[in-house]
Amino acid sequence: MTDNIKIWLQRTAKTYEFDEVRIADATLSQGTREHFKHFLDNGYHGEMKWLEETSERRLSPENMWHDAKTAIIFAKNYGPEHNPLDDLTASSSGNVSVYARSKDYHSVMKGRLKQIASQFVSKCKSDVKVFVDTAPLMEKPLAVNSGIGWQGKHTNLVSQQFGSWLFLGVILTNATLAVDEMAYDRCGSCQKCLDVCPTNAFPEPYKLDARRCISYLTIEFDGIIPEEFRAAIGNRIFGCDDCLAVCPWNKFAKTAFDTRMQIGEKPGLIPLSELLSLSEADFKKLFSGTPVRRAGYKKFMRNCLIAAGNSDDYSLIDIIKRYLDDEVVAVQAMAIWALHQLCDKDSLAQIKSGRNDSHPDLIHEWALLG
Repeated sequence: MTDNIKIWLQRTAKTYEFDEVRIADATLSQGTREHFKHFLDNGYHGEMKWLEETSERRLSPENMWHDAKTAIIFAKNYGPEHNPLDDLTASSSGNVSVYARSKDYHSVMKGRLKQIASQFVSKCKSDVKVFVDTAPLMEKPLAVNSGIGWQGKHTNLVSQQFGSWLFLGVILTNATLAVDEMAYDRCGSCQKCLDVCPTNAFPEPYKLDARRCISYLTIEFDGIIPEEFRAAIGNRIFGCDDCLAVCPWNKFAKTAFDTRMQIGEKPGLIPLSELLSLSEADFKKLFSGTPVRRAGYKKFMRNCLIAAGNSDDYSLIDIIKRYLDDEVVAVQAMAIWALHQLCDKDSLAQIKSGRNDSHPDLIHEWALLG
């Protein structure tokens, strides 16, 4: 029966355009639990308070669902058609992370997994729960246990077949199935992913300080991005692919194509002049159905202003000035910083002389400029 189910799962996964499906026990090792506790104890999670609030449930799938016995892990390749590091040279354009240039994988994959789960229940007469990165479930360690890949020194999953470009989804079940052999670390002495990080977000191999990570800063962090990270952000306005893109295992990765995840115009590299001219309604329309909308309009504009400051594009100055009167302090602050990067001293002094900013954070930003 188990062999038949595995064959069925493999066939069905292909039907729903998944690239891999493997099985693991619904348990996590003591080492994984200690690693996660260390992450929290050091404050590496930053403002992602939900990680701390749900920590007990994250430590084991059984803590979230007592009856869970088996995890069926599905992987989907999203390998890009080009090297994302090449996009960093397009300084006058905003650069969106590869995973966010198509339909939101959460909703697309969850819909498919629910259909597979329904068929699985009919076959096995068991209970199931479906997860795609939105519940307190640690998918990556489960994927390692199943043999899909290993967690590299950048803490992301790496596959021999697909490199660093994988989405994961999990079906937990109370059925007992034969498990696959776990994957073993194949990073060796390589540390390209650590060396390429522009903000030094890895205090040591296999450990990430999210507070220094550009993906965290541009997506999760709500405030004024610290000055030490602004120049390093470059043109990245939503996420960062550097540690993924540089991985040597990507030479085996295949370019992904999934008609049901494509959108009309891929929001990848877009001129900053266009992005900074977007109204909130325009923003929602342009990024409809993509993960970018998660950032929200104001945070996204904050990110675009940082990119503008790094652009050397002096034609953006007049557009940036408009954001000096934004109602969100973080947006105003980044407009001040961006103008300092693009304006000469006399022009900047003239702009400053016409203002009376009283918020402490804005006073601080002007003071940073001398």
